This record gives sequence, C-alpha cells and structure tokens, in this order.
Amino acid sequence: MKTEPLSVPDLDPRELLVREERLDSLRPPPAVIRSVLDQGRQMICWLPVAVGLGAVIYLALPFEPSILSVMLVTLLFGLSGTGCLWWGWQRLFPRLLGFALLAVVTGFGDLALQARMQPPMPVLPTHATVLTGRVQSLEILPPRNDDEDDGHRVTLADAVFETPVDAGMAPLRRTLHIRLRDDDDLLPEPGSTISLRTMLRPPPPPSWPGGRDLQREAWFSGLAGSGYALGPASLTGAASRPSRIETLRETVAFRTAAVLSDQTAAIAATLLAGEAGGIDQQTREAFSASGLAHLLAVAGLHLGLVMAAVIVTLRCGLASIEYIALRWPCRQIAAVSGLLAGAGYVLLTGAHLPSLRALGMASLVTLAIVTGRRVLSMRSLSIVALLILLVSPVSVVDVSFQMSFAAVMGLIAGYGVLREPLMRLRGEGDWYRVVASYGAALTLTSLLAGLATLPVSMAHFGALQPWFVLANLVAVPLAAVWIMPVGLLALVAMPFHAEAPFLKLMGVGIRIVQVLAESVAAFPMAHQPVPAMPGWGLLLVMLGLCFLCLWKGRVCLAGLLPVAIGVASIWLAPKPDIFISADAGLMAVRRPDVLLVGPHSGLERRTLEDWQQALALPVAPLPPDCLAGLCRISLGAQTVLLRPRDSSDGAILPDARQCDGVSLFISASPARKGCADVPSIDRFSVWRDGAYAVFAGRAFTIVSDRSWRGSRLWVPPVGWHGMPNLPLAQSE
Repeated sequence: MKTEPLSVPDLDPRELLVREERLDSLRPPPAVIRSVLDQGRQMICWLPVAVGLGAVIYLALPFEPSILSVMLVTLLFGLSGTGCLWWGWQRLFPRLLGFALLAVVTGFGDLALQARMQPPMPVLPTHATVLTGRVQSLEILPPRNDDEDDGHRVTLADAVFETPVDAGMAPLRRTLHIRLRDDDDLLPEPGSTISLRTMLRPPPPPSWPGGRDLQREAWFSGLAGSGYALGPASLTGAASRPSRIETLRETVAFRTAAVLSDQTAAIAATLLAGEAGGIDQQTREAFSASGLAHLLAVAGLHLGLVMAAVIVTLRCGLASIEYIALRWPCRQIAAVSGLLAGAGYVLLTGAHLPSLRALGMASLVTLAIVTGRRVLSMRSLSIVALLILLVSPVSVVDVSFQMSFAAVMGLIAGYGVLREPLMRLRGEGDWYRVVASYGAALTLTSLLAGLATLPVSMAHFGALQPWFVLANLVAVPLAAVWIMPVGLLALVAMPFHAEAPFLKLMGVGIRIVQVLAESVAAFPMAHQPVPAMPGWGLLLVMLGLCFLCLWKGRVCLAGLLPVAIGVASIWLAPKPDIFISADAGLMAVRRPDVLLVGPHSGLERRTLEDWQQALALPVAPLPPDCLAGLCRISLGAQTVLLRPRDSSDGAILPDARQCDGVSLFISASPARKGCADVPSIDRFSVWRDGAYAVFAGRAFTIVSDRSWRGSRLWVPPVGWHGMPNLPLAQSE
C-alpha cells in the first residue's frame, strides 16, 4: 500500500505574527523575569510563607469543609501543582507555580486534618464539683491585687468528675487549667494525682465579632476549660517524687530570693529559672510601656545571650593556649558547648515554646558552624519555620511565632544590607573602632528587631511604644554584657554556695534596667493605645514584611506598601458603634472620645478590657436614664432604644412613645417584640449567636459572632454543651 506524505497547510505569515504577539503578551516583562532569576536559592524561603498562607485560608473559611471536600481540594490542587512541575520544569514560572500550589495545599490540608483529629470538647459540670486529675505542670501566677500573694495554677490531665451523671466516665482526653486557692499550702508536683473541689467553665467565646478566639485556641491546644478551686487540694495517692529539673528551678529561685529582694529578685528568678510569677503588675506595665517586656519573657534573646557568653568565653580561653589553638577546632568546640549550655538553660527555664523554637534555630546555626557553612541565613530560618508549620500549622496565627520570626527576619535582612558598612566601621581592628562597631551592632539589633515586630505588637496588644528604641539601646547591651553573663556565673557557683557576690552584681544591673523602664514609661505617649487591627491588615503586614526581608534587590522596598496599608487599617477599618456581650450582661456605646458602658459585674471585666483595647478609648458610664431602664441613643441619623437593665425580665414592654422613630431595640432581657416592626437584639439573640456588634450608617449593620466565625469545629452549635463524658447509646 502506497502512502502519501501528509501535507501541512501553509500558514499566513500575518497569522504567525499574531500568534507570536499573543505569546509575547503572556510572557512577563523582562525586568520581572530578571528579578525572579536574581533570587536564586532564596526562592526556597517562600515555601513556609505559602504553607502558612494555606493554613490561613483554612482558618478564614466561613464554614467547615467536609472530609470529602478537603480531599477533593487537596487532590485537585496537588495534581495541578504536580502537573505544573512535570510539564513546565524547564520553564521558570510554571515551576514556581507548581511549588506554590503544592505548598499552599499542604498547609490547608495539614491544618484541616489536624483540626479533625482533635478530641471533642467534653461536657463540664455547671455546678461545683469534685474532680481528680494528674498534675501536668504547676505555674506561678501574678497576684490579682496588690495586697495578695502570688497565685498558682495547675494543668490537670486525665481528669474525672465525681458527679452522679458522670459516674464511671473515662478520663478526659483534654486538659484543665485550675487556679488554686491563695491559702492552699499544698503545691502539687508534676506527676502527682490530686483531688479538689472546683468551679469549671468552658473556653469563652470572643468578646466581640472579630475579637480574640479563645475557643479556637483551646480546640487546637487540647484545653477543655478552666476554673478555680473552692477548697484546698489533696493528694489521692502516694506523693510523686519531684523531677530534678523542677527541684533545681525551685532551688535557684529560693537562693536568688535569699540574696536579692522585691522585684529585683523576681526578675532574676525569671531570667535564671523561668519563675515569672513573682513579677507584679506595676513592673509588668512599666516594662511593657517602655518596650522592654521581651526581657521578662524567656525566649530567643535570652538563649542567644547565654550561648554567646559561653561561646565567647570558651573560644577565647581555648585560643589563649597555643597548643590547643593550633591543633583543636576551637570554633566548633565552642559552638557545640554553647548549644549544650543553651539547651540546659531552656530546660531550666521551663522549656516554653518560644525558647524551644529559638533552640531549633540555634541548632541549625551550630550545625552550620560545625560543617563550615554560612552561620545565619534566610534559608536556615525558613527550614525552621517550615518544620514548625508542618508540625503545627495553626502556629501561623500565634503571636509568639509571628513576633519571633519577624524579628529574626528583620535582623538577617538588615545585617545583610549593612554588613559592608559595619566592616568598614570596624576597620583594621583598632580598639576604638571595635567598640564603635559593637555599639552600632547593638543599636541596629534593637532598631531592626523593634521595627520588624512593631506592627505585629500593635495588632496583638493594641499599643504603640514609640520610645522602645531608646530603652532597648541601653537595656539590651546591659543584659548582653552584664546581667546574663553574671547570672550564668551565679548558676555555676550555686553548687559551691558561692553565688551571693554574683547575684548581688546581677541585681545591680537589673535595678538599672528597672529604673530605665520606669523612666521611659513616664515619657509622654510612652504607651499609646491604638484600635484593633483587622485580620486582613495583619495579613498585609506579614506578607509585606516577608517580601521586604526575603526578596533580593531594591524591588523589596515595594513590601513597605502593604505594611503601610496594614498599619493604616487600624484607623481606616470601620469600628463598631455598639457592643453587646455574649450573655447580654454588658452593653457599650461608642462616642468619639469615650466608650459609654452600662452596668455590669466583675465577671464582665475581661470583656470590657477587650472592648477598650479594640477601640482604644477610656470608659465612662451610660447616662442615668439608661442605667435606670430604657433610654434612647442617637447614632447619626439612627436611633437605638437601649435597655441595659430590666428587673421585670421583659414583662414590661416599651410604649409607643418610646418606640417612635427607633431603628433598633437592644435589651438585656427578652424583647418580646416590644417595638413592632423594629429589629431587636436580646438575651435570646446572644444565646443563639454570641456577642453582637452594631455599625451605624445610613442603616444599621448588625454582625453577630456566629455570622462572623461561621460554622466551624471549634464554634459550638446553638444549645450545645459538649460531648457527653459517658458512651452514647446506639440510638444517640
């Protein structure tokens, strides 16, 4: 059979030109391609950003996706990313798109899976009950009032309720936080089993739509609820032997208090043993207002100072011996010894999550020193961030995670740009140039870390400390060259009972920092409250900060724009004009310069503090007619009928005159359609949908907590009190 060759129709040259023009229009500009190619291996640093973005997408959903939906989304985007890598590996942007899709869907699917794996919330007794549980940890709390002693809180696991309805229940799979009585002489050790009579409550809902979600935090942390002891605790079994670490911590704190006094001893115990409960509220406020609060929280800064002191001392000592300096790897020995000392310090101070993260970063740095690689780089930081997000993707919304990595990113990026000027300042090693270079480095450290974390601090804590650079400029060098090195000498001398001189010298440095904190806190506008930052504003801040620090070249300065927009969102985003708490027991009306608050009890203190922080306004009582009963509040062109207190429990309805011209009726008691054809928010409304926020305008915009958060695993359904502690019947 004879085959004829296929004939290819001739294409019109004009058609070929049109096709080439279409392809050229789809290609990015050459400047963009050149900028992306210049990143090189730095592009790997964007993997944790994409994983975190996938976790944020999951948390921002207004509904809970089903397992099938999660699997389909993961499969669809995973196959799309794999296809981009397979078919476009030789092309730049398809390859980047493939990695981005895989990273985003990894964060989304990982967090969705972990959320489904959490144990359900149990039913907690609504009345006083006796419970038995195993002590996981004992925490010292600051006193609630100036005339009280320090409080103690235990974390109980495997708790069992001694109530008739829960007889024979299996131990709880979640933990409980119980505050012990101040006069309780028994301080249980971790591992012991105790029994005590308590009053429990589940994690509270947000104080206002968009506020801090303690229910979500409890869901992922394994917490079932909290409460307080109504009587003394008692051991139900043989007293367990305290761990050596706990005994060592108590010994260090006791010996520190024997040499130093007052708040100086409390701060020293915090720095040496992680016992922060002795620091009173006044000292915390002074350090917070001056921007020195990070000195009271053992984290990466303290670990770095401890490791630096050990590494410098050991390396200088080894280098002073000629035989060792010529034959031994002094740099590597000092680095490994510093890491071991840092690990011991982390264990001694309680092994908190921020210090564990810093220890992971320090381990990579030590590995780089031992293997002769670059000591500190964005890639090592991205590896640590990626590992943390893969293990716990919900950490992306944790304040300590955001602040610690923002600070380290700012330091690495800043020193990367300013390395050559600092080297020129150091010159040939003259002593005055060395001193100047170290002074400039300490100044830059405070400035870079402070500026990088300032927007994050404003978003989470609602305060601006404009004098933080001045305070850290003095306090951080003091901690680096005086307080922490002398404190380490005190720890080394404690086994020989020779710690007193070192503790006294350490106390002198701490008192200088105390005076500095109090002086800076007294400056004008030292602690300026700012309104709450919306979630999208914080997202813009973090993405802009990542672009500013991770992208090479001058194009990185474009990251300042989203940071500026995110910070400006504090004042640009609309603020609620009326707040109603989740039990309708507290109401507030926003005025331009004050927050008018209705009558409330001490149980509403936390809610009121959250509202104050959200608006950055002082508090004043509502007008007397509102406190007595019904009152009319004008908000622009709209009028609200407010009933913050009702002794009749809704039996007495407002009359036609009171309802005339009203656009909204808000009542602490059942509204019972008191004003016909007028929307209302009452006790039943908040029971169904949680706290409310009302925005005034041409018409009222009413937002409830349930409509804001949506139907999620950690949002209890209406009337839901938790999973019963006994097995359900087959029909149930």
